[in-house]
Amino acid sequence: MNELYQPIETLAGVGEKRAAKYHKLGIHTPYDLLFHFPRTYIDYTKPVMIADAENGIPYAVRCTVVQKLAVAFVRKGFTIYRVVVTDGLTDFLLVFYNTPYTYQMMKPGEEYYAYGKLTGGFLRREMQSPQVQKVEHALLLQPVYPQTTGLTSQMMRTNIQRALMYLAQQPFETMPPSLMQDYQLIPLADALRIVHRPDNAKELEAARHRLAFEELLQFQLGTLMLKQRSSGQTGIAMSKSTTIQDFYDNLPFSLTNAQQKAIHAICRDLCGQKPMNRLLQGDVGSGKTAVAAAAAAFAAKNGMQTVLMAPTEILAQQHMQTMTDFLAPIGIQPVLLTGSTKAKEKREIKKKIADGSASVVVGTHAVIQKDIEFASLGLVITDEQHRFGVAQRAALAEKGGYPHKLVMSATPIPRTLALIIYGDLDITVLDEMPKGRLPIQTFAVTGGYRERAYGFIKEHLDVGEQAYLVCAMIEESDSLENVQAAESYAETLKQGAFSAYRVGLLHGKMKPADKESVMAAMKAHEIDLLVCTTVVEVGVDVPNATLILIENADRFGLAQLHQLRGRVGRGSVQSYCILVTDSKNEDARERLKVMSRTTNGFAIAEEDLKLRGPGDFFGHAQHGMPPLMQAAFCSNMPLVSETQMAAKQLLESDPELMRPEHQPLRTAVLQLFAKKGENGLN
Repeated sequence: MNELYQPIETLAGVGEKRAAKYHKLGIHTPYDLLFHFPRTYIDYTKPVMIADAENGIPYAVRCTVVQKLAVAFVRKGFTIYRVVVTDGLTDFLLVFYNTPYTYQMMKPGEEYYAYGKLTGGFLRREMQSPQVQKVEHALLLQPVYPQTTGLTSQMMRTNIQRALMYLAQQPFETMPPSLMQDYQLIPLADALRIVHRPDNAKELEAARHRLAFEELLQFQLGTLMLKQRSSGQTGIAMSKSTTIQDFYDNLPFSLTNAQQKAIHAICRDLCGQKPMNRLLQGDVGSGKTAVAAAAAAFAAKNGMQTVLMAPTEILAQQHMQTMTDFLAPIGIQPVLLTGSTKAKEKREIKKKIADGSASVVVGTHAVIQKDIEFASLGLVITDEQHRFGVAQRAALAEKGGYPHKLVMSATPIPRTLALIIYGDLDITVLDEMPKGRLPIQTFAVTGGYRERAYGFIKEHLDVGEQAYLVCAMIEESDSLENVQAAESYAETLKQGAFSAYRVGLLHGKMKPADKESVMAAMKAHEIDLLVCTTVVEVGVDVPNATLILIENADRFGLAQLHQLRGRVGRGSVQSYCILVTDSKNEDARERLKVMSRTTNGFAIAEEDLKLRGPGDFFGHAQHGMPPLMQAAFCSNMPLVSETQMAAKQLLESDPELMRPEHQPLRTAVLQLFAKKGENGLN
């Protein structure tokens, strides 16, 4: 039997404990391990001279051992090992803590590569806890892997080397030969070997291209196959002669051009024979709910029911209020169904849903309970759909026998990524902000300005406004210095700078009911300053909140910072965002410059994609889709277009990939989309 598909613990050097750590990363077999790609590489091909190196930045240095100093036993369990080395011009120290193996390995007169950050001054430079490898056996492009506690890159390199030996004995290929020839792709076994042990940058580029091409091709094939299947299903066609002029007449504001185009596109889809499958993508505050309300009005006038599902109860209540404001003036009264709806009221609402008298239903996952029957469900709207499980979304859609679907997202996604991730959806973008909305003024400052920032916040609280203060963590941690922790920070502010104000605390480890309660108190202005973690990122609309201060802003991606900033600026008053960081990291500084320059979410998303790659773009939740891996290195439009063309050509000649030469690719696609329900191919 092929060793690649055996449990990971059968791999030499992997015991039960290490296997458990691999399981946390989703690695269960040596085959999985081969597809756990490096997140970056340490480049030893261009070592620097110590005289040219700055402190605090990691460098590779080629050096010769001059002398090994005596071992220093500082205290029980803590030993320091020091080695004097030279780069040929400058002597410096390599310092190791509790690592006798590296110290013992190094021999006077022999050459090594050392990689790490330099400290010290003119008289003595040193590199603490460097990575060291002997020059004659060095991997000049050394892979660095995504890790979990207790698993180092060195451990992974050793285990992957064993898995590569299995691959060499039993190589496999997923691409048909004709496709590899047409697109000049190297064999899969070669690509996997090279990406884990590259000899040079040129062959690494070829390996990455092959892996990225295949990954994107599988995405494209999967989404096109999903689209083919759904397009054959009968939709609920509505009447093209339906008018919602009374909806427009009763709006207290003018719709933007982008909103009008979106409503037109959605109503056109609702009149089609195929079920609509559309993504409504709009920046925070771009007016997605007004578009959703127009779609619900159109459906209601066709005798069809609409359900709008939000991920939290407080967001559902917010949508209920907004939908009521839009629809009640034209005689459509939405109903709200959540987990906390009283039993008697719930029975009445269920009856209205079943007999069709409730034409618009707003709720949480409570709306997909088995005992809820719709009379004529024609439109399903999900808000921030990536926060729902695939099974939840599918259960809702199945209640109506393939109703039209509208997915709303406030996460600006670059078009490149949107094509990959939402390939089976038609995309509508709201790229205009409503008239009169003031851009949020954004400032990036160092921690030295914190007291001035506090004073600025107090000025706003004193005139009845509210503020958020965001931290990167919940509790104190020894592993990260200078990272403001929410719990201790909130307590410090309550006792000190903001003792005269009502300070609240919100973080992800709180019970859902407690989180809802805190956000409700914030909305009711029972809290002046809310100290929180990123749990507030997609949250309740508090128009009175005009200021957000984000501590350790360098620890967040651009897309996340933009979402956090979107918590303010929801009303007509000028709002502000203060980004606090003491980081010297150039990438971090560049991100904060971008944030200060623009409030356009799509421009920010494009910059985030350039700086961080799509692997980090969504964090862990890839919007219900399989995660991007190697495509993170190559997700450019030409490659996306190329794989789209290849996918279409394949499916035109073989719609279900049933030919023998396409079977391995079909298996890979089915594995990638091995989910039940809406985003599944099973």
